[in-house]
Amino acid sequence: MEDQKEKISVSENLEMNIDVQPELFVDKHEPETGGDTTGILRRWKRKEMLRRGSLGLRGIALFMSLISLILTASNKHGYWNNFDKFEEYRYMLAVTALSSLYTVVQVFRQVHELFTGKSLMRPKTEGLIDFVGDQVVAYLLISSTSSAIPATDEMREVTTNIFTDSAAAGIAFSFFAFCCPALSAVISGYKLSTQTYTPMNILDS
Repeated sequence: MEDQKEKISVSENLEMNIDVQPELFVDKHEPETGGDTTGILRRWKRKEMLRRGSLGLRGIALFMSLISLILTASNKHGYWNNFDKFEEYRYMLAVTALSSLYTVVQVFRQVHELFTGKSLMRPKTEGLIDFVGDQVVAYLLISSTSSAIPATDEMREVTTNIFTDSAAAGIAFSFFAFCCPALSAVISGYKLSTQTYTPMNILDS
């Protein structure tokens, strides 16, 4: 009887060890840690891609705005062939100047952040300025371009000369400049919508 009891107790201990041992080697946190690391790297790469894309679009917008500004400001050929005789061209000149100023400030800020790794503003403030600024500049560019097109078409129906050609070229570059902040506004809106706000960030803002 005692031998049977010992065998039963030994078999019970073995069953308990078999049941318990697999749980000792299971690491439930390892897959989650790997998933979190992959997610962080993916978000970081997406954020870096959006930052560089926004910088590239604003650099192109700066170039296009400056070309349109120069073409419009230098479009003076005597008598009525002067841009300042037309309200539409004066409006387009003012808007391209504003667009150039806005984009050069944004490009400087983003280049500074890219090389130093330090932001000049809080993330929430920066996101709002980018989103609102890009939309306002894009609207003004397309508005000034749309107002200058009818006047140029009417003059080109009568005659085509260096004045009308320069005006048409300035309008084309102004339209291309509009496309860049319009796309940048989409990126800014996406970045603003994906920002995470902690109680401390809300209090700081």
